[in-house]
Order: sequence, then C-alpha cells, then structure tokens
Amino acid sequence: MAGIRKAVFPVAGLGTRMLPASKVVPKELLPLVDTPLIQLAIEEAAAAGVEQFILVTGRGKTILEDHFDRAVELYQALERKGRDAELERLRAAVPAPGNVVSTRQQEPLGLGHAVWCARHLVGSEPFAVVLVDDLILAEVPCLAQMAAAQRRTGGCVVATMEVPLEHTPRYGIVAPGGEEARLVEVRGLVEKPRPEVAPSRLAVIGRYILTPDVFVELERHERGAGGEIQLTDAMARLLGRVPFHGLRFEGRRFDCGDKLGYLEAILAYAASRPDLAPGLRTIIDRYR
Repeated sequence: MAGIRKAVFPVAGLGTRMLPASKVVPKELLPLVDTPLIQLAIEEAAAAGVEQFILVTGRGKTILEDHFDRAVELYQALERKGRDAELERLRAAVPAPGNVVSTRQQEPLGLGHAVWCARHLVGSEPFAVVLVDDLILAEVPCLAQMAAAQRRTGGCVVATMEVPLEHTPRYGIVAPGGEEARLVEVRGLVEKPRPEVAPSRLAVIGRYILTPDVFVELERHERGAGGEIQLTDAMARLLGRVPFHGLRFEGRRFDCGDKLGYLEAILAYAASRPDLAPGLRTIIDRYR
C-alpha cells in the first residue's frame, strides 16, 4: 500500500491559552529552545514520508509561510561569518519549492472545518492531519509509527493514549474493540464526553491518517460540541465503511498549548539533546 504523501496542519487558531506571547507571534512559532513547534511538526511529517505540507492558516499567519522560505540576506550574513553549521541547519529546514502550500480558514468554525478547507489541495488520496500543539517525542516519530500501521490496515488510523477519566471532556474518546500489537479497533467515537458517559479513557491525540471520504462528511457542516464542526463527528460516520484503528503510539505527548505543558516540553526536548542535556541538569540542580 502506498504511503501518505500529504499532511494538513490546521494553524489558524488565535492561541489564546498562550497570551500574551501569542498576541503577535503565532503560537506555532513558539520555540522549544531554538526550534519552532511548526518546524518540529513538519520534520515529523517528513520522517513519515510526507512530501507536501498543507498549512490551513488564518488572518495574520503569513509569517508561518515565511519561516519555510529562504532568508537570502541571513544566509549571506552567515556565510560571510563562516557560520556553516547554522547555515546548513537553516537550509535543511526549508522543504523543496512547492512542497509547502497554504489555504485560509476564514472563520473559526472548528477543527473539522479547518480540515475541510484543505480538501482541494488534498484531493482523492489518504492524508495526515497534524496538530502542532501536540508535541510527541519518540524514538520513531509518531506519524511514522502511524504510517507503518496504516500500510498494514488501510483506512483510517488515529493516535491514541489513556487519559484520566476526569479529562475525557477535553478529547475525542474511542469506544474500543479488539486490540493487537498496539492497534485498537475503533467501534465508536464521542467528542468530549462527560466522564460518566465516556465509553473509555482512550483519547484521540493530535495525529490522524484519514481517507478522503471524510471530506464528504465534513461537507455537511454539521455543528457538534461547542457549536463547532468537529472532525471527530465526521470520523464517527466513517465507522463500518472503512477500516478504522487507534494506535497506542510509543513516545511522550506534551500539550504545548498549555503553559505548564509547554514548559515541560521545553525541558524534555532539551534533555533529549546531547548539546543541552548536561547544562540543563546543572541548572535544574540549582533549584532543588
């Protein structure tokens, strides 16, 4: 089965949980030490074989496209100063011409609506959706784990993890079926259920591989939880029509749209880097 060639990045949100930092700078450009969240997300998708990166942006978000353009003056300045390592890193972060494209979500109508806005760019092939707020640190990138699973199962695959029962109103929750080798059959999906009615504690995290059938369901523009067009509701209507599995991914997930989650992500990311880990341990020891 062919791999996933396209990924959609819904990046139109206002990032209100991270104000005032996100007042001018999009939350997707907030750095983990020296690397913006959006760059880490695109690198994860590229490691899964994705070739085209589709940004669903909003007003004031064109700077995200600029980040993946060549900065000619900066390149020349680094070259003159002999800073070859920094120059090479910047060049490596820029995808090939035409591989980053964008479209606008003109109204904040929900995640499902954002994905629907990319329908013409995706076309008629399976595709990934990556939520930049969800950072997943793993030896094998999460989306690569999912792509490998989807090549075996076909259909749709979503990233899943157990959450505390009291947190089910924050997530789409899976009604699970059989499970084998970390793959869980998805028999039902409920968006943000109250704990007393949640079908499980197995939550869908911000990575999806979907078939284009989902666009037909999103075309209805039906409102769900919070009055928004929910991706979870559209996925639920695909159950029984296409194979649908949740992958209990290997790795650690961090909610970078939350202040404490973002802080923990910075520490975990720095601890994973050989150039930063020793110094980080020294700093932490000062505050014990």
